Amino acid sequence: MNKQQLAAKIWESANRMRSKIEANEYKDYILGFIFYKYLSDKEEQWLLSEEYAPEDIREYVNEENEETVRSTQRNLGYFIGYKDLFSTWIQMGADFSVDNVRVALSSFTRLISASHKKVFEGIFNTLETGLSKLGDTSKSQTKAVSDLIRLINEIPMHGKQDYDVLGFIYEYLISNFAANAGKKAGEFYTPHEVSLLMSEIVADHLKGRSEIKIYDPTSGSGSLLINIGQTTAKYMEDSNRIRYYAQELKSNTYNLTRMNLVMRGILPDNIVTRNGDTLEEDWPYFDESDPAGTYDPLYVDAVVSNPPYSQRWEPGGKENDPRYSRYGLAPKAKADYAFLLHDLYHLMPDGIMTIVLPHGVLFRGGEEGKIRKNLIEQNNIDTIIGLPANIFFGTGIPTIVMVLRQKRENTDVLIIDASRGFVKEGKNNKLRASDIRRIADTVRYRRNTPRYSRTVSLGEIRQNDYNLNIPRYVDSSEAGENYDLYASMFGGIPLHELDTLEEYWGIFPSLKSELFEGNGEYVTLKAADVRAAIRGNTDVQKFRDNFRNSFADFGDRLDDVLIDRAEELSIPKTEEEISADIFRRFENVPLLDPYRAYEKFENHYEEISGDLELIRMEGMATVRKVDPNMVIKKQKGKEAEVQDGWKGHVLPFDLVQRVCLHEELSSVRTMEERLSAIPGELEEQLERLSEEDKVLAGDALNDTNDGFVAGKVKGVLKELKEDPAENKEIIATLSDAEALLKEGKELKKEIKKAGETLHLKTKETIESLPDDEVRKLLHEKWTAPICDGICDLPENLLNEFTKDIEAMAEKYAVTLNDIEKEIRETEASLVSMLSELTGSEADMKGIRELQKLLGGEANA
Repeated sequence: MNKQQLAAKIWESANRMRSKIEANEYKDYILGFIFYKYLSDKEEQWLLSEEYAPEDIREYVNEENEETVRSTQRNLGYFIGYKDLFSTWIQMGADFSVDNVRVALSSFTRLISASHKKVFEGIFNTLETGLSKLGDTSKSQTKAVSDLIRLINEIPMHGKQDYDVLGFIYEYLISNFAANAGKKAGEFYTPHEVSLLMSEIVADHLKGRSEIKIYDPTSGSGSLLINIGQTTAKYMEDSNRIRYYAQELKSNTYNLTRMNLVMRGILPDNIVTRNGDTLEEDWPYFDESDPAGTYDPLYVDAVVSNPPYSQRWEPGGKENDPRYSRYGLAPKAKADYAFLLHDLYHLMPDGIMTIVLPHGVLFRGGEEGKIRKNLIEQNNIDTIIGLPANIFFGTGIPTIVMVLRQKRENTDVLIIDASRGFVKEGKNNKLRASDIRRIADTVRYRRNTPRYSRTVSLGEIRQNDYNLNIPRYVDSSEAGENYDLYASMFGGIPLHELDTLEEYWGIFPSLKSELFEGNGEYVTLKAADVRAAIRGNTDVQKFRDNFRNSFADFGDRLDDVLIDRAEELSIPKTEEEISADIFRRFENVPLLDPYRAYEKFENHYEEISGDLELIRMEGMATVRKVDPNMVIKKQKGKEAEVQDGWKGHVLPFDLVQRVCLHEELSSVRTMEERLSAIPGELEEQLERLSEEDKVLAGDALNDTNDGFVAGKVKGVLKELKEDPAENKEIIATLSDAEALLKEGKELKKEIKKAGETLHLKTKETIESLPDDEVRKLLHEKWTAPICDGICDLPENLLNEFTKDIEAMAEKYAVTLNDIEKEIRETEASLVSMLSELTGSEADMKGIRELQKLLGGEANA
C-alpha cells in the first residue's frame, strides 16, 4: 500500500475500534502508541547499526547493562529495554498485557537522558493516565491495546523515506480526528491547506538563508510549524539548519507538538519547546540549572500561529511589557492583538510572520483600533488575506491570514479577497491547490487583480480611518444582471453588453462581425448556429492551434520526468518543476487560466507521489507486484479481515484490463450488458399478459403480479400445456419468459466464471509485464489524466463563451412589445370565446363585466 492507502486503512480501523470513546480523546492514545513505536523502532535500528545482532538485543539490552544504557542515551536521548520494545509486545502474542505498557512507559520516563529532558519528559503522560479508559477491566484494556498496537505495527518507521510516510499518516490521523472532534478540534489542528498557504508565503520570503529559526507560540499538534519547516527546507542545502521553537498551553496538545516534531526526523537539538501560557509566560527562555549560559531572548526569522480566536486574557500590569508598549494593550475580552503583538515582538528585522485571526481585528474600534493604527503607521502590516468561511474545524466564522514584517520597503498593504476560492468537502470548505497557489503568487508578485486583490496606499487607509475591512478595498461580489430598456422594448443586443466580453474580441477580432450584424448601439445575432460559427472562426482555430502547440510535447515531458526518472527523482522538487513548466507554457496562451491547469495536475499528483514513493523504496519491480485484496467481512457474528482476490500494488486491475486485456474485458462486458437488458425484456413479456392471463399464470407471478417467479414458471407452463389450444397466448408469453430467466441464470454463471478467469489473468499479466508495457501503463495512469484534463480547458472555455453569447441573444429575443402584442391577442381571443357562452342572467352579467375588464366591451 502507498501512504494514502495505508493512512486510510489505519483511520478506518481505528475509528471502528474506538467504539464509544470521543475522537478527541482517542487520538491521544493512538498517536501516543505511534510515537512509542517510532522511538522503539529507532532504537532497534541504531542498535543493529552498532553491530548488535538480534540475539544480542534480546540478551544485553536491559537496565543491568549500564554501558548499553549510557551509549543509547548518549546517542538517542532515551533508553528502552528489550522487554519494553514495541516489537517485543507484538511477539508476546497472548502473553501481552496492558501492564506491559504501564511498566514500559514508567521505565521510559526514568531512563530519559538528562540532556533530552525538555524533549521527552512527560511526553507519555496523557497515554499513561488514559489507559484505564480503554476498558472497564484489565482484560478489556489489554484487548483494546493489543488491537491498537497490531494496527499501528503496519506503519513503516525505519529509513529516511519512512519519515515521509509516518509524517503523512500522523497528519492524516490528526486531520480526521479534528474533523470528528467538533469545537475541540481548533485546540490542536490548523487545516493542512491553510498550513501550506502560510508555508508558501514564509518559505518564499526566507529563500537563500543558510540557517533559519521558526517559532509557533500556540503550536497545537505542531503541524503548522512542521509544514513551514518542510516548505522552507526545499530551498535549503541542509534542512538540519532549521531550529524549531514551540509553546503550547494545554499539556495534552503540547505532547502532540513534541511527538510530531521528533517523528519528522528533526534533530532533538533543533527542538525547543515549552508548556506554558504564551501571553503570561513569555520568553526569554533559560534552563533553571544554568540561567546565564542558556539565556535566549528569542528573535526568529519566522513566526507562524493560529491562536484561539477572541480569547479572554488579563492585560492588567502589562503596560510596560516590551511586547505591547509600542502599540497598546488588547482589550480584556479579546486577546487577538495580544497574540499578534507577541508574535511580532519575537521577529527579527528581516523576518516574516503569518497569523490566522477573525475578521473583527480589521475593523473593531477601541483599544484594537488604536493598535491597528499604530501597526499601519509603523508599516508592519504587509498583506491581509480573506479566507473562505467554514474552513476551520469547530468554527464556521470567516477568518483572515495577516502577514506582517518588522521592516518593509513598500508602504502599501496588499489586500486579497480569497473567500470565493474553495471546494465543498463534507461539512467544511477546503482550499484547493490552485487556490493556495493563486494566493501565494499574488503575495509573491504583489498583484492587483480585479475583484480579487489590490495594493492599497497608506493615504487611502488613513482616509478610511485605519479600517481595513476587506470589502472597503476589494469588491469581489458578482455583478447582478441588468436589462437595457431600449433592447427590452425593441430587441437587439446592446454593444455595451457585448463589450463585457472584450477580452474575447481582442483575441478573436474577426468573430464579432461573423456572429452579429447591425450598426449603431444595437446589433442582432445573424449566426444560425452560434456554436458552429465560433468553432469555425479562423481566429478561434488559431487560438486552439496555439494551445495545442504549447502543450504538444507535454505528455512526453511528463513521461520523461515521472516515469524514466521515477527511481531517483525528488518528489517535492519534481512537483515544483512540473508546476513551473505548466505556468511557463501558458505565457503565450491568452484567455485560459493557468491555475485551472495547475489544479488538474495537482489533483492527480497526490496519487502519483504515493506510487513514486513505493518505486523509490522498492524499485521499478514494485509495479509488477500484486497484493491480497483484504476486506472486512462478518464471520460467525464477528468482523474479520479476509482476502477477496488480488489487487495491483501500483497498477489498478481495471486499468490493466482496459489496456492489455481488451478482448477479454469486452467479452465480459458484452455478457453483463446482455444480462442487464433481460429485466426490461421480462417486463415487456409481463405487459403482454391480460388481467385474466395473470390469474391463469398463478404461481408463475409474484404476489403483486409485477414480476415472474423463476422457480415456478416451468411448473405453471407444464399445467397450461395440457390444454394448449385454450392457453395459446399465455403459453407463448410464459415460454419466452422462461427462456429469458434461463438465459439470465446461465449468463450469471458465465460472467462469474469469465470474471474470475479475467481476474487471475490480470494478476499474471501484471507479474510478467515487459518494460515497455510498464511504461505504457504508467503513462495511462499518471500522464494521460493530467494531459486530458489540461487539453479540455480550451473546449471548456469556448463552451462557456458560447453559452454567454446564446444567453445575450435569448435575453432580448422576445421584446416587451412582443409580450404586449401577445397579451392583446390572447385577451381578444378570450373575449370572443366569452361571447359564445350562455347561461343564467346572473352568469351573463358576470361574463359582460369580465369582457369589460379585458377591453372587449364593444364586442359584448
